[in-house]
Amino acid sequence: MRFTKMLIPTLKEIPKEAEALSHRLMLRSGMIRRLASGLYCYLPLGWRVMLKVMTIIREEMNAEGAQEVLLPAIHPQELWEKTGRFAVLGDDMIKFKNRSDKSMVLGPTHEEIITWLLTQDVKSYKQLPQVLYQIQTKFRDEPRPRFGVVRTCEFIMKDAYSFNESWESLDESYKKMYHAYCRIFERCGVDFLAVEADPGIMGGDVSHEFMAISEFGEDKVVVCEKCNYLASKDVAQRAEDSNQIDEKEQDVKEVYTPEITSVSEVSKFFKISPQKLLKTIIYKADSEFIAVILRGGNEVNENKLRKYLGVKELRMSSPEEIKHVTSSGVGFSGPVGLKIKIFADYDVKGIKNCVTGANRTDYHLINVNEGRDFKVEDFADLRQVEEGDLCFKCKSELKISNAIEIGHVFKLGTRYSDPLGAVFVDDNGKERNMIMGCYGIGVNRIIAAYIEQNYDQKGIIWSKGIAPFEVVVIATNIEDETIAKKAEQVYKYLLQEGIEVLYDDRLLRAGAKFNDADLIGISYQVVIGTKYLKEKKMEFRSRNKEILVDLNKEEQLLQYLK
Repeated sequence: MRFTKMLIPTLKEIPKEAEALSHRLMLRSGMIRRLASGLYCYLPLGWRVMLKVMTIIREEMNAEGAQEVLLPAIHPQELWEKTGRFAVLGDDMIKFKNRSDKSMVLGPTHEEIITWLLTQDVKSYKQLPQVLYQIQTKFRDEPRPRFGVVRTCEFIMKDAYSFNESWESLDESYKKMYHAYCRIFERCGVDFLAVEADPGIMGGDVSHEFMAISEFGEDKVVVCEKCNYLASKDVAQRAEDSNQIDEKEQDVKEVYTPEITSVSEVSKFFKISPQKLLKTIIYKADSEFIAVILRGGNEVNENKLRKYLGVKELRMSSPEEIKHVTSSGVGFSGPVGLKIKIFADYDVKGIKNCVTGANRTDYHLINVNEGRDFKVEDFADLRQVEEGDLCFKCKSELKISNAIEIGHVFKLGTRYSDPLGAVFVDDNGKERNMIMGCYGIGVNRIIAAYIEQNYDQKGIIWSKGIAPFEVVVIATNIEDETIAKKAEQVYKYLLQEGIEVLYDDRLLRAGAKFNDADLIGISYQVVIGTKYLKEKKMEFRSRNKEILVDLNKEEQLLQYLK
C-alpha cells in the first residue's frame, strides 16, 4: 500500500484527552479517533492490527475444535430477566423499546443468547460437548470510560461457550480454552499472567483472568515472587500475621463525638492511627444480620466474606437496618454489646485499647479490647490484600501491580442452563441441565496492552505477528529519479513475494518519514537514500534496533522477512 493512498493522520503533539500511554500512541499514530466519550473509530492502520489479532484468535480457537457463530447484538429483555442479570447490570445496560413496544437491550455479553440457542437444537448427550465462539461488538453504558480503548462503551470481544454433559467434560473444555488463550497472547506478543479470579456477575465457581501488567491498568494483580502465587486482588488470600503490640489493658470509656463518623475524622479527633480504630460493618447475609470487624485502614473483601460465610446473597445493611440492629446512626456501630454474630479479620485478634463506635449516635468507645469487651464468632482473612502482606502459601511478602484484563475464563456450571431450560437427555433417559463454561477475550484490550509493553520514546514497536504491515519502504527523496525508481522496484518485488508492505512515497523530507515510521512502529524498514546513490546499497533496519544491515539485492530481504 502507498502512504499517499492511505488515511494515516499522524500527530506530532500529544492529544489532551489521552491519559494512558497506549491511548496517546494510538491517537498519534493515526490508529483511532474519538467520536464521543467511550466511542472510537478505527482507522486503516488500527483496523489492520485488529484483524491480525482476530486471525490469531480464530486460528487457535479453530485448532481446539471450537465453531464460530455470529449472534445478534440486540436482545429481548425478557431473556436477561429470566437469569436475573437485567437488574444486576442496571444502568450499565443500554435499553430501548422497538416499534412494537417490546423491551430490548444492546448486548453487553451473550450468555443468555447462546444458552437460548442451544435449547433449540441440542437435546441429547450424544450432541455434547459443544464449543461455540464469536467475535462480536458489545455495548455497556460505562459511567467513566477511560484509557482509550481499554474501557469503552462499545468494544469487540471474542466470547466462547462450552456446553458439557458433566463436570469432568467441562474440565476438559476449560483446559483446552485455557491453553488456547495462552497461545493467543503469546502469538500476539503480550506479556501476561494467568491469575485466580472472581467470577463476578458471570456466576460460577472457578475462573481465571489473563492479565497484562500495565501502569494504566484498572485491575490489581497480587504476586508472590518467591512461590509464584498469583491472584487478582478480588480473591487474593493472605496469611495471618500475629504481630501484636503488648499493651496494658485500659478501662473502657465513652466519649462524646458529635457528627464524627468517618475513619479519617475519628482518627484525627482521637489523634490515633486508623489501624488503632475498629470498623464495624453490618451486613445482611441471606436472611441473617451479621457484623464484620476490621481495622480502620482496611477494606472488607466481600468476595472472600461471601465465600467464607457460604451465603448466596450478601449486602451492606441500610441505615434503617443499622438503626434496628445497633440502636445508632450510621458511623457509630461497634462490637461491644452487639446481639448478632460477629466475624473479624485476622488483624483484630488480640487488639488492645482501640477505638470503636459505641452503638449510640454521636458517641465512641476508647480502650476497647478484643476478648475482654467483645467476643468474636470466628477470625478469618476478610479484608483486601495490601502491599507487604504475607503470602498464605509461603509467608513471603506480597507485591501488587496494576494490570489490564485481556481475557477471562469461567466455569459457569448451571448458572444459565437452569433458568433458561438448557437441558439434555442423558444415557439413562433422564433430563439434566447442561454444564457450561464461558471464555472471553477483549480484542481491543490486547492492542492497548501490547502497546503499553512495547514502545520507546519514538513510538510503538510492533511484533511481526500483529504489525499493521511487515515492512515499510522509505524513499528519502522521492523527487530523485534514481531513488524513486529503486524504491518502486523494491515495493513491487515485496508485493509479488506476498509481503505486506507500506511504501512511503510522500513528498516530505526524510526526517519526517523516519519519525512517522518509528511512531507507527512497523517491524522492519527498508531505506532507499543517500547510501543507495553512493554505493547502490539499501539500508535494512528493524524497529527494535536488533538488525541494521546494508543489502545489495531485493532477494536478500526475504531472509529477514520470511
